[in-house]
Amino acid sequence: MVAKGFTTCLWFDGQAEEAAEHYVSIFKDSRIGQIMRAPEGTPGATPGQVLTVEFEANGHKFVGLNGGPLFEFNESISFEIRCADQEEVDYYWSRLLEGGGEEGQCGWLKDRFGVSWQVTPEELIQMFLDPDPVKTARVNQAMMSMRKLDLAALRKAYAGQ
Repeated sequence: MVAKGFTTCLWFDGQAEEAAEHYVSIFKDSRIGQIMRAPEGTPGATPGQVLTVEFEANGHKFVGLNGGPLFEFNESISFEIRCADQEEVDYYWSRLLEGGGEEGQCGWLKDRFGVSWQVTPEELIQMFLDPDPVKTARVNQAMMSMRKLDLAALRKAYAGQ
């Protein structure tokens, strides 16, 4: 038996459709799929209320579940976006913070739905893979002082400037 990939389920308190529309507006290769609505007689739901929304964001499959207030997102699960350059970092950082998101430290943020994201330039990963511990320590120290990652400042730290 072979599984047909994975779908990430995100639990929302009534905002699944709004969240899906938001993510689809941000990421390329994205679309809204099937929307399941509550039929007559569904406990705790009004007829027609959105129960689940299938969507793809950047080619990754998700289902947004309107499960109520029982569970909330936290930083123990996050989505990392590997960015090609500062322009991509800036784009994803600003778009994901739209509508009331919250900046975190070291390139982390929470969007307005409480989902945690890491907006990371690919070049930073390469800097951390350098075998020179002095360079990586400088990069780490610079990164720890940042909210949104500044690739130019990270490059300077890496170079020892």
